[in-house]
Amino acid sequence: MDKQIIDQFIKNAIAEDVGDGDHTSLSTIPQGTQGKAKLIVKEKGILAGVELAIEIFRQVDPLLKVDVLLNDGQEVNPGDIALTVHGSTHAILLAERLVLNCMQRMSGIATKTNRIVKSLEGYKTKVLDTRKTTPGLRYLEKWAVRIGGGVNHRIGLYDMILIKDNHVDYAGGIHNAINQANAYLKDTGKQLQIEIEVRNLEELQQVLSIGGVDRIMLDNFELRLLKQAVDMIDGRFVTEASGGIVEENVADYAACGVDYISMGALTHSVKSLDLSLKAF
Repeated sequence: MDKQIIDQFIKNAIAEDVGDGDHTSLSTIPQGTQGKAKLIVKEKGILAGVELAIEIFRQVDPLLKVDVLLNDGQEVNPGDIALTVHGSTHAILLAERLVLNCMQRMSGIATKTNRIVKSLEGYKTKVLDTRKTTPGLRYLEKWAVRIGGGVNHRIGLYDMILIKDNHVDYAGGIHNAINQANAYLKDTGKQLQIEIEVRNLEELQQVLSIGGVDRIMLDNFELRLLKQAVDMIDGRFVTEASGGIVEENVADYAACGVDYISMGALTHSVKSLDLSLKAF
């Protein structure tokens, strides 16, 4: 957990929610009231966000006592209790929705990722996330992918050079894009991997003749052409399949022999796992 990122996230999220006070709790519950709550799992899946929840409770009120019963990455079933929290009822209620929003979304991502990872057992292929994340929540969503057994692609624009179709077109072609990317790295002294997206076998052949990259993304290739592309590359570069890949067909793409499959669906359209925080 990157403490600096998480601290800022929690601070902003609490400020967004509480404004000048939780007036419902302030008006209905006497100050100093103590209580307990338990986080109940209501749906089968993979739990994620427990470590984050502990930090949220701590920042809302350091005196809250959290007892963790289930950890990140564990399989859970309806009725399971993930954690209990004891202390100021005002603090518990202030933290409740933030904890649930984060854990439900993270658990949904981890659950979907884990299903896909299991479907790829027997293949060398690993599943990657993308930058198709919720603004402000990227760190949490990519954290959840890791908890589910997936692999993070680049975190942002700063930690890899990924030359996509628009870059190629704006640069004046594949040759220009690759050469200019390598010149940039030489001039700046930055040590970044270079990946390039190709849209067809003709573009792939250009990349193979030029070199100068670490990874080739085969975008929107139908399965027959994907297998042909992997054979053409013949292990000279890391391969990644992307575009139109969903849970139902991911194993078919893995069977073509690619090293990675990147899936925006891991984060952009996932269903949250049903969780609840109840007083007891």
